[in-house]
Amino acid sequence: MADISISKARAIIRKTLAQGREMDLKPLSVVVLDAGGHVKAFEREDGAAPGRFGIAQGKAYGAVMLGMSGTAQMARAEQQAYFMNAVNGVYGGQVVPVPGGVLVRDKRGNVIGAVGVTGDTSDNDLVAAMAGIEGAGLAGDG
Repeated sequence: MADISISKARAIIRKTLAQGREMDLKPLSVVVLDAGGHVKAFEREDGAAPGRFGIAQGKAYGAVMLGMSGTAQMARAEQQAYFMNAVNGVYGGQVVPVPGGVLVRDKRGNVIGAVGVTGDTSDNDLVAAMAGIEGAGLAGDG
């Protein structure tokens, strides 16, 4: 299984935070997970609430473990709430099914990790995440 490198993880975070500043978003927290759901890198901007790690991690964790973006998870939760409740039971409540959780793919289309962004609206979190992923030369499923 291919995994995201630490240099790519750091580049995603740097570029995501830059996009957030460009958009004048509230302070962001960004986590990058490897393809197994383990934390590769994390950063919380000054002024971001301390509990944001858990939200960012939950967005990314749901994406990588379910193989679908937070946007797709939210749609699934709206259509089949019992399914997402069951998923959260399986994963100990660690899944946050909203936009801002993005699968990361390499140039061949292989999933190599996931990014979770939180701090502003979920839709803005997603925009920042996609900019970070694309800025690092990778593709995201947002």
